[in-house]
Amino acid sequence: MGKHTVQMQRILGTPALVAFGLAYMVPLTIFTTYGEVTVLSQGHLPVAYIITLATMIFTALSYCKMTSTIPLAGSAYSYVQKTFGNKTGFIVGWAQVLDYLFLPMINHLVIGLYLSERFPEIPAAAIILISISLVTFLNLVGIKLITSVNFILIATQFVFIGLLLALSCSSIEFTPESLLKPLLLHNGQEISGLLTGAAMLCLAFLGFDAIATMTEEARDAKRSVPRAILLTVFIAGIIFLVISYVTHLAYPNWENFKDNPDTASLMVITAIAGKFMGNFFLAAYLSGVFTSAMSAQASVSRILFAMGREGVLPKKIFFNLNKRFRTPHFSILFVSTLSLSALFISLPLAVSMISFGALVAFTFVNLSVIKHFIINKKVRNVSGLVQCGLLPLIGVLLCLWLWTSLGHLAIKIGVSWLTIGLIYLLFLTRGFKKEPPSVSEDEYNDLINH
Repeated sequence: MGKHTVQMQRILGTPALVAFGLAYMVPLTIFTTYGEVTVLSQGHLPVAYIITLATMIFTALSYCKMTSTIPLAGSAYSYVQKTFGNKTGFIVGWAQVLDYLFLPMINHLVIGLYLSERFPEIPAAAIILISISLVTFLNLVGIKLITSVNFILIATQFVFIGLLLALSCSSIEFTPESLLKPLLLHNGQEISGLLTGAAMLCLAFLGFDAIATMTEEARDAKRSVPRAILLTVFIAGIIFLVISYVTHLAYPNWENFKDNPDTASLMVITAIAGKFMGNFFLAAYLSGVFTSAMSAQASVSRILFAMGREGVLPKKIFFNLNKRFRTPHFSILFVSTLSLSALFISLPLAVSMISFGALVAFTFVNLSVIKHFIINKKVRNVSGLVQCGLLPLIGVLLCLWLWTSLGHLAIKIGVSWLTIGLIYLLFLTRGFKKEPPSVSEDEYNDLINH
């Protein structure tokens, strides 16, 4: 082992990785965009989830291929950097960091907004500061403690989901017409709204990418991480589809959401299950948001750690582990500092950024499979051409399809962020005259064989 290699503790098995991914996704995150996507799709939220889930399955398969081949903590950044080169890897990592940096902010912002509305005597800013402090402490102490908390908070959400589905089924009119209504499309206007809504729903599936960032803390990473990625996508996909379908059957009056789609989920839950379940929903949802904040901060700190190891970010700050807890403490504190933006940033602006960064990363992970196996390794057997050529190509096309369906603001700000990254890359490479910094081959071999 290289004497200068800095490594994290490998303590996570497949169940812990799945819990981490689900915590990052938040099973109840379906209700964050419930009203807006329902209005966009004209009452066809389940169909929007089907479109997004199809895209995520193909992309998750590509993640499985790459994490088995390049088991590093940087996720899409590491895969693209090793496949397409340092410059392209940096730009994808830059886009990916935008995605991850905004998610902790959103979680803290949502916690502040909901709790300050429920307890108006407490300022939202104070709640946000407390939330950031708790999340930072748990991340500094280590991923093992976060995993324990994740299991508890995820369990709370599943209890709520079970109760909601049971109450919903008791109020459903089981006729062929009502059962098919959320699934059948009637005009071209729905297609445009469906695609826009499906692009927004990419936010709900980011947990499987977050699992890839924990590769260097996973036991038997080449097996446990791919398994956890697929399990997380299928579990979350089933949850989102079942909840959206059943609740649309129980409360089909989506036209009522048009005036205020942001609070549509609470309207639906109160109508189906009563005020008590509305309060239970608030508790379960916010516990899930808090869990997501912990997981999001853990993930982005690992990406910053990987970029610091490469040298594209300052090594002394980002490639640094706490001696006691073996966590990237300076990266964690950096993310916490940026999370203070939740004190003044708007929720729509933050949400618009996440889908842009995610779809850039997803597209290039799919392309990385094609480049690594078909072009570099020259795989030519039928099975290999299907798994490493056809399937990731479908993933690329689906990601581009959703990417072009994003709003103009998301595209504009996302391109601006990439432009800033390109300028920084020009500085790092002295006008592309040299390669960006990267780990040595010996360090790379130490990491993937550890």
